[in-house]
Amino acid sequence: MYRRVLASYVRLATEGGLVQAVYPEGKLSRDGKLHGPKVGILDYMLRSFDPGGERDLVFIPAGINYDRVFEDRTLLLEGEPGARKSGRKALFTTLSFILRNVRLMVGGGWHRFGYAAIYFGTPVSMRDYAKTHNVDFRRLPKEARIEHVRRLAGHLFEHVGRAIPALPVSLVSTVFLKNPEAAYSETEIKARTKDLMDDLERKGAHVYVPRKDRDYAVQVGLRMLTLRHFVLKEDAGYRVSPAEIKILNYYANSISHLVGAK
Repeated sequence: MYRRVLASYVRLATEGGLVQAVYPEGKLSRDGKLHGPKVGILDYMLRSFDPGGERDLVFIPAGINYDRVFEDRTLLLEGEPGARKSGRKALFTTLSFILRNVRLMVGGGWHRFGYAAIYFGTPVSMRDYAKTHNVDFRRLPKEARIEHVRRLAGHLFEHVGRAIPALPVSLVSTVFLKNPEAAYSETEIKARTKDLMDDLERKGAHVYVPRKDRDYAVQVGLRMLTLRHFVLKEDAGYRVSPAEIKILNYYANSISHLVGAK
């Protein structure tokens, strides 16, 4: 019953031209990576779409990234095999977070949580897509329709992936994880991060540089990682904390598909 009501609502909203936000993965990432898209909502939208009708259906890919995800540790725990949710543990983590930040504010050591950014990709017209691929979703039997929707979802997901911006924390995390056991000077970190920025920009990725200052961008990323003790400052330089390598991977994973792109 729920699915039938939801399908009717989505169909009516689509036919009426209502703007809808669709999250392709259908859930929060437990490891920071992009995961495969789900097709249920897309199928509801497309099963009655008329490619020759008066109204087009247009998808606008949006890529979002954060320097700080408040529930990062909780998500990592949930992603571990055999993990069980604990309301008490989640409450303890939340209260600890609040108290820690209040203490930093009082002591003058509090900093903002970095940056969040969103980029929009090239809109994808279903009218053009249907014409190019010679497909009318209304005319297909269920199994064939779902298969075509999966192909479309993959196509849209590629656009979403390309729109995800590279932020200071994800950039600096990626640099450290190329050799987690090495110690780097601040000068080396800046040079390696700037090389990564150049490489991503050559690939067409969106690199967010706050204040249009690359040195400042690296400083922001490094400061956030050291404040959260993901990276340790030692006499030999900056080094990855062995106890925090999983969470460092979590932030680097947000742009791993861009780093690995050709």
